[in-house]
Amino acid sequence: MLKKYLNANDLTCLLPLLKTKLSLYELNSGEILEITATDTTSWEDFASYAKISGNKLIHAEKRMGSLFIE
Repeated sequence: MLKKYLNANDLTCLLPLLKTKLSLYELNSGEILEITATDTTSWEDFASYAKISGNKLIHAEKRMGSLFIE
């Protein structure tokens, strides 16, 4: 599976989610988008968006002030 990386660090609410949505449009089915973000509201935003968009949230963790999401 091909992975694409999105660095959304230092972006404030709603920019991490907007950049994520734009990046997802560039992926083919089965490809993975890995995101890092430092905005604290992104945690809930990504989980909610995955549910309503039909995308699968594979893994999410908070590490050293950043969110790591696949």
